[in-house]
Amino acid sequence: MSLDAAPHALAVVRRIVRAQLRAWEVEDLARPAAMGVTELLSNVHKHAKSPECVLTLRRIADGIRVSVSDKEPELPVVREPDFLSESGRGMFLLSKTAHAWGAIPAPEGAPGKEVWFVLKSEVDG
Repeated sequence: MSLDAAPHALAVVRRIVRAQLRAWEVEDLARPAAMGVTELLSNVHKHAKSPECVLTLRRIADGIRVSVSDKEPELPVVREPDFLSESGRGMFLLSKTAHAWGAIPAPEGAPGKEVWFVLKSEVDG
């Protein structure tokens, strides 16, 4: 799904994600998926020069893979959060929630990156 990562769009995107997970019968992943999608889209809004991005959900054998591609080349960094700060905890929380996550630069010649995470379903074992 191509979209602009604007704060007012996040609730709609979370509903779309939940609906897709329901269709795939992995509703147990709805809460962590919504948190992860919100974090990735919020980072695009806060850190990328352009809010344009692509959100991709994929059903994999034991769960889901979620990715957000944007035009900003800088890769995210997980830092130990300052819990008194109003921001800076999102990628740390995602790194502790997801079974795996990563960021890869766009193919050579293309601007941007892809940030992804994997959640495994307890229903699938």
